[in-house]
Amino acid sequence: MAKILTNVARCLLWVAALAVAPASAGAEQIKVGVSKTFTAAPVFIAQERGYFAAEGVPADLVYFDSAEPIAVAVVSGAVDFGVGPFTGGFYSLAGHGALRVIAGLAREAPGFHYFAYIASNQAYAAGLTSLKDIPRHSIATTQIGSSGHYALALLIEKYGLDPKNLRLLPLQTLTNIRSAINGGQVDAAVTNGSSALRVVEHGEAKLLGWVGDETPWQVAAAFTATATANDRRDTVQRVLRAYRKAIREYCDAFIAGDGTRRNGPSAPQILAIIAKYAEQPVEEVEIGIPYVDPEARLDVEDVLHQIAWYKANGMVKGSVNSEELIDKRYVVALPKPAATLTIGH
Repeated sequence: MAKILTNVARCLLWVAALAVAPASAGAEQIKVGVSKTFTAAPVFIAQERGYFAAEGVPADLVYFDSAEPIAVAVVSGAVDFGVGPFTGGFYSLAGHGALRVIAGLAREAPGFHYFAYIASNQAYAAGLTSLKDIPRHSIATTQIGSSGHYALALLIEKYGLDPKNLRLLPLQTLTNIRSAINGGQVDAAVTNGSSALRVVEHGEAKLLGWVGDETPWQVAAAFTATATANDRRDTVQRVLRAYRKAIREYCDAFIAGDGTRRNGPSAPQILAIIAKYAEQPVEEVEIGIPYVDPEARLDVEDVLHQIAWYKANGMVKGSVNSEELIDKRYVVALPKPAATLTIGH
């Protein structure tokens, strides 16, 4: 009898141990596609803090050199989730019904130095001293259909400029843009904030303005494949819980309660995490911190505007079903802005 009671006691202890076992015991390994940019900061925080693992979805981060390959990898199943900027390539894939946006990420907002407009010293001396002076000049960005290209389109709309009166040069890399600005081969550029300030501080260019101050918009989002959104809803919810926890920590570090840019007590620690994963100096990370909504909400109005602009400019063929792309099972929409930009054709 004593032996039986001992065995029963052992079984009870084993069952009790299972009841308190961590969620990771039945973990579902996931892959998240990112690039080594500040846009992916919340994912870096979630990974470093163990938030994905705590939700039972330990993550491997898979790095890509630019935004569009991340979307391709999500569609192909090479990764389960992606975070990155919206591009023409992204919307082209979305037009095939293969992608679902599940949360907001980085946005351009006043007071945040994510992307900037700069002018070469030669062009500035010749009269290109404000953003309204851009017509009749050449302006560089990385690629046609990139975030910089769309930001320029918003500027053109805001000031009623004629896009035919300026020459857009896709120079592929930030290094190429800096060389072209420094050598006077281009008159102006739209480039990321840390790169812009670097050339301005070295006396190689003049700052014309910040994109966030001129035309706030939704730069990036978190997304997954349609099949994942439909068939692995519990996984998506667990990923989003980890993601939103990291976003709250990010906002505590860099964003005041009124939405303005400020460093909180945890900023040095969070800057170090972002610098580690992005492989960038802490000083440059601090310059280029983008705005992220504390609730990971998405500016749906701007996403609709982006789709229309890319389509109107021939960078997206066919139709994009925004009702399917923006997955309302997961996305929380920002309240409609007081003033919505009109769509240029």
